[in-house]
Amino acid sequence: MSALITSESVTEGHPDKIADQISDGLLDALLAQDPDSRVACETLVTTGLVLVSGEITTEAYVDVPRLCREIIRDIGYTRAKYGFDADTCAVLTSIHDQSQDIAGGVARSVETRSGGAQELGAGDQGLVVGFACDETAELMPLSIFLAHRLAERLTEVRKSELLPFILPDGKTQVTISYQDGVAQGVETVVVSTQHKSGVSNEDIKEQVIQHVINPVLPPDLVSDHTRVLVNPSGRFVLGGPHADTGLTGRKIIVDSYGGVAHHGGGAFSGKDPTKVDRSGAYAARWAAKHVVSSGLARRCEIQIAYAIGVAHPLAVNLDTFGTGVLPDAQLAQAVTEVFDFRPEAIIEALDLRRPLYRKTASYGHFGRSDADFPWERLDRLTEMQKAAAVYR
Repeated sequence: MSALITSESVTEGHPDKIADQISDGLLDALLAQDPDSRVACETLVTTGLVLVSGEITTEAYVDVPRLCREIIRDIGYTRAKYGFDADTCAVLTSIHDQSQDIAGGVARSVETRSGGAQELGAGDQGLVVGFACDETAELMPLSIFLAHRLAERLTEVRKSELLPFILPDGKTQVTISYQDGVAQGVETVVVSTQHKSGVSNEDIKEQVIQHVINPVLPPDLVSDHTRVLVNPSGRFVLGGPHADTGLTGRKIIVDSYGGVAHHGGGAFSGKDPTKVDRSGAYAARWAAKHVVSSGLARRCEIQIAYAIGVAHPLAVNLDTFGTGVLPDAQLAQAVTEVFDFRPEAIIEALDLRRPLYRKTASYGHFGRSDADFPWERLDRLTEMQKAAAVYR
């Protein structure tokens, strides 16, 4: 059976990603001073304006306007002529404490209030999803992996001035053709990049193909039939927050698995690790990677359901899409024997109360080899194999 799978990514200069980086940058700054900070931070960016809002309870102090300007400058918005820049944009804040009702449920879980040991409850209800597959060495779907690498490359050639006409905003998209579940090649690649006004469409296409697309796409996956689209809308001079309002949490599929796996619906950025939208999703990815790396399945999706104020998950479901060496229910049991999905256990195991989050806000939260992505570690393979061996 043939199929086409498409995923997109965006550069760090995309308006939604500017918002994500500001929210996570503020989270990092607070955690650096007070690891117990409770943060739910939302950012909006538009023409000449940054609005930072949310619920934050902390002992730390951060100069929010200064932090926002530093992040915007680092991304590359330094020219007022483009409608948004670090030095002239207004920065407004509307921040208040976390609700005491939520805080109480998180600080003392239902289990604690019922006479159990002191432990955190989940910061919200909902479900999270973790996924892994053997399509790439990083155990990520090929389409989103390549889309992220193209977006990273766009930023790299801009900041190094290899392509000095490139501006910060940009998007990429990759379509992979499959036959019987096996990737056959790149069907279509799309790169849309903001650019200076004095360069022709033909030059942009030629340079982007040579310096962005060709260095990223594996030659064995590209053929004469691969369709390449560079700035298919034509000109892309007006971009960034001046052209499109950005909001925290509006790129959840870019952040996760590019549409290949399910999604629980909760965004990651701007949330401290008591929010299981973030920590639970990281733990689910951590566990799914172990299932695939242990040779127990070629594809694995783990879904975890939580209730606010309750430490233990309500449900853990595992699906190997028919690729598992054991029934999914038995693999799920083995996973829960190796991984503790309570919020406090996740936070401790992955050391999440530290400033590591702004790095996650661009180019995906998963499939990264950086040491600051601890949910990508494969440190429990032996335990996973032993737990599964019981059911063989």
